[in-house]
Amino acid sequence: MVTKTYYKTKDYCKVKFSLVADNASSIEILGLNSDWMQPLVMNKKKDGTFSIDVNLPKDSKHEFKYRVNESEWLNDPEADAEAPNVYGGTNSVITL
Repeated sequence: MVTKTYYKTKDYCKVKFSLVADNASSIEILGLNSDWMQPLVMNKKKDGTFSIDVNLPKDSKHEFKYRVNESEWLNDPEADAEAPNVYGGTNSVITL
C-alpha cells in the first residue's frame, strides 16, 4: 500500500510504503529515485506489516519493486501504474 502526504510549504511528498508478505523476514524497496543498487530496508511491525516513510520530490514519477527475503521481487498492487522493465516483467510506478 502506498500513502501520500503532501505539504503546501515543502517541495517533497512523504510517501509511506507498507506491505504484508507471508513468511517474509526482510523486505526492501529498490528503484526509487532510479537507484536500483541501494535498497531501502523496510521496518517490520508487530502485526507482521513492513513499512517505511520516504520523502520524494513533488511532480515526479518513480519506478520501484519490493524485494522479499533478498530473492523474490514483487510489485505493489496499489501503485499508480506499472511500467515494463528490461527483464520482460513490470515495475510499480508512483506518480507525485
